[in-house]
Amino acid sequence: MYLTRMELDTSKRKTIIALASPNLFHGAVESAFSEFGRKLWRIDRLAGKAYLLLVSEKEPDLGSAAKQFGTSDGWRTLDYDPFIRKIQTGDRRLFRLTANPVIAKSAGSGARGSILAHVTTDWQEKWLLDRSAKNGFSIGPDDFSVVHNEWVRFKKGNDHGRIVTFCTVTFEGTLTVSDASLFHEALKNGIGREKAYGCGLLTVSRNKNEQ
Repeated sequence: MYLTRMELDTSKRKTIIALASPNLFHGAVESAFSEFGRKLWRIDRLAGKAYLLLVSEKEPDLGSAAKQFGTSDGWRTLDYDPFIRKIQTGDRRLFRLTANPVIAKSAGSGARGSILAHVTTDWQEKWLLDRSAKNGFSIGPDDFSVVHNEWVRFKKGNDHGRIVTFCTVTFEGTLTVSDASLFHEALKNGIGREKAYGCGLLTVSRNKNEQ
């Protein structure tokens, strides 16, 4: 796996438009690979700057994306596997996750159900708590918080395409790895829905004693 980060030039009109329409970043990410492979991405806003963060099975070529949205610094790609392998059961780490917390509502026998967004902070936090064990970590209600949420709305495909609407939520806090194998899979495969449009990517910091 590879971890790539590219600073975004928020003075560019294309970048401003793409920040509100993640389908544009989706297209740029897809075009960075010549063959199929697992990939997750998100937009991070840190210290007044915006970044595209990408985890992928193949090494990306973000040349086209950099021209459209990036700064003159280009992008940086690191081998992510050695970092993932160092994560062990019992580790306590800072984390960041941008996700799409939803609930599936049944419509009864034979009818198609619906997917509804969790719109309150309490339910968004409960969504993450409910998914912690199956993704190899434990977390308490006081260990994390919602630091950002927003609604996204765009047309899929051309002007006559289907309108896509969903809520993105960014969580930050501290977790404890309860099952290293499951946690490694969560880092590689993501958590939740709308992964093509910037949701699902979980990242953690190094331990204080790591070099």
